Amino acid sequence: MASSEGFLTYGQRELLKIASQNAESLSSSPKSPSSLLSDHHVKAPAGGKAQTAGIAVRHVRRSHSGKCRVKKDGAGGKGTWGKLLDTDVDSRIDRNDPNYDSGEEPYQLVGSTVTDPLDEFKKAVVSIIEEYFSNGDVELTASDLRELGSSEYYPYFIKRLVSMAMDRHDKEKEMASVLLSALYADVISPAQIRDGFFILLESADDLAVDILDAVDILALFLARAVVDDILPPAFLARARKALPESSKGVQVIQTAEKSHLSAPHHAELVERRWGGSTHITVEEVKKKIADLLREYVDSGDTLEACRCIRELGVSFFHHEVVKRALIFAMEIRSAEPLMLKLLKEAAEEGLISSSQMVKGFSRLAESLDDLALDIPSAKALFQSFVPKAISEGWLDASLTKPATEDGEIQVEDEVVRKYKKEAVTIIHEYFLSDDIPELIRSLEDLGAPEYNPVFLKKLITLAMDRKNREKEMASVLLSALHIEIFSTEDIVNGFVMLLESAEDTALDILDASNELALFVARAVIDDVLAPLNLEEIGSRLPPKCSGSETVRMARSLIAARHAGERLLRCWGGGTGWAVEDAKDKIMKLLEEYESGGVVSEACQCIRDLGMPFFNHEVVKKALIMAMEKKNDRMLDLLQECFSEGLITINQMTKGFTRIKDGLDDLALDIPNAKQKFGFYVEHAQSMGWLLPSFDSPATDV
Repeated sequence: MASSEGFLTYGQRELLKIASQNAESLSSSPKSPSSLLSDHHVKAPAGGKAQTAGIAVRHVRRSHSGKCRVKKDGAGGKGTWGKLLDTDVDSRIDRNDPNYDSGEEPYQLVGSTVTDPLDEFKKAVVSIIEEYFSNGDVELTASDLRELGSSEYYPYFIKRLVSMAMDRHDKEKEMASVLLSALYADVISPAQIRDGFFILLESADDLAVDILDAVDILALFLARAVVDDILPPAFLARARKALPESSKGVQVIQTAEKSHLSAPHHAELVERRWGGSTHITVEEVKKKIADLLREYVDSGDTLEACRCIRELGVSFFHHEVVKRALIFAMEIRSAEPLMLKLLKEAAEEGLISSSQMVKGFSRLAESLDDLALDIPSAKALFQSFVPKAISEGWLDASLTKPATEDGEIQVEDEVVRKYKKEAVTIIHEYFLSDDIPELIRSLEDLGAPEYNPVFLKKLITLAMDRKNREKEMASVLLSALHIEIFSTEDIVNGFVMLLESAEDTALDILDASNELALFVARAVIDDVLAPLNLEEIGSRLPPKCSGSETVRMARSLIAARHAGERLLRCWGGGTGWAVEDAKDKIMKLLEEYESGGVVSEACQCIRDLGMPFFNHEVVKKALIMAMEKKNDRMLDLLQECFSEGLITINQMTKGFTRIKDGLDDLALDIPNAKQKFGFYVEHAQSMGWLLPSFDSPATDV
């Protein structure tokens, strides 16, 4: 039975024979041997397992892929198809062949770069920051950042902005801080601000490699962010815990705390470290004008002096050039011809306008009394300058016209002038001493309450031309004056006078409009003005004047998110506590005293508050606590405060009045509040705290 075909059936042997005979003729067939066999469904005989002995099993093996194993390049071998499409010439694909299939083209893998969205974001923000450093347009930068999207990457924008500014001049550093404050909350969330600064602290070691003083600069940025209220002070402690102790990030935090945030008046110092503003300041303009006039006296080159004036780019401030030039002519007699020649040339060229020329002469005329103390001949010299300038045609003749011919009005003007002079002295003393009670006594000694609006105008005007400390002191003083001696009508009239002269104020103070808006908004936050008072003030101003625009700006400031907190700290917090902080401290010190504290310590705590204009809150809280606790120890405290002069009779009256106004509401919680209050009034009047004229509601009960 043994045969070369093994145990194949007759039909299988016939198929194998046919396949062997026609191998060559079928070598071009697209079917493989395995597919040919599968077409005929070769199976093992029924009734048992497939036999494994025999030639067919040894030579026709199936691979896991179902294809026959062939020799290298697929050619030759018994029972194989040979090499497919085997020709003597190189095969070539003809794209003009009607049977051409593009799928037969040889192909190669082409790699494509997968872009990281964060990398794309970082590249995009670099151009936005560069453009901002060029044009200084905060609104445009905010708009570009919004359009860029990817808000989840904003912390990296903060890192890139600060790190780019660190390697540039102070101007760019200041611009970066201003931009961060502008984007805070509106575009970039507080949490993202914190994350951005933490990333900066983490990378402080890397930044120090490229920027030698990176620790100091980054510490200033960190302190500035705290001063600008875009980072909470608690951030520093949390960040320190999260950083390695040996890292430069910890050094940055320590430098910010010790060198910048713990110094007296640190807020003002930090804000001014890089110039305080991205724009030129009044002091810088005045210094440049004085320098160019001195150079002109030395050189005598009128054309060069005019060119320098033009390059200042402050045409609205040319009245200062006029005033300074005339003062130089008075101080240095040999310089008079040169200065008058310069003013004449500048007027004829149109460099200094007629209105600016008149304004300069008018300002000098107003200060002649003070100037005469240093230059005795100042008035006589001024009288000689005016007619000469008018005759040569570079000064308007209207300057010499009297304001009025009415003798009575002249007398009144003299009284006002004298009052203003006294007011300026009082305000200057206050800026030096920070003594509100003394200022109030000085005002009462003047005995001119009808000029209270004039005092308010002078106070704010003087503060605007000074530093943030004086601005804060002016706002604190307004709160005290409103409680003590100024009526709401006085405050409203004072602000109306101030806003009516806003355009003139802007000639002396470049940023006057913004400063005035802050003063008005702060007055509303401090309850010096009611929001309805803004409507009254606006109605008394011309619709399109600078003052009306200032009122609108103030409304916008008040309507902003977190306006109260921001406006209370708009000048760095200054000398006074925020109202809510003061109330909290008053409540705590009274509770401590009530639980067994010493009178002298309680008085010292009240004194340390440094808010004598707010002592009426002490009176109110003490009386309410006496009613609630049924403990008259509070009366002993008030007696001591009055005896030491710590709480004035005006503050006592104010505190009792506030209780009286809220008695009905108070009686809901304390049923016998009216009877108690009547007893306190009688006691206070008997001890001299209150005037006998104070009406008690107890008589009505």
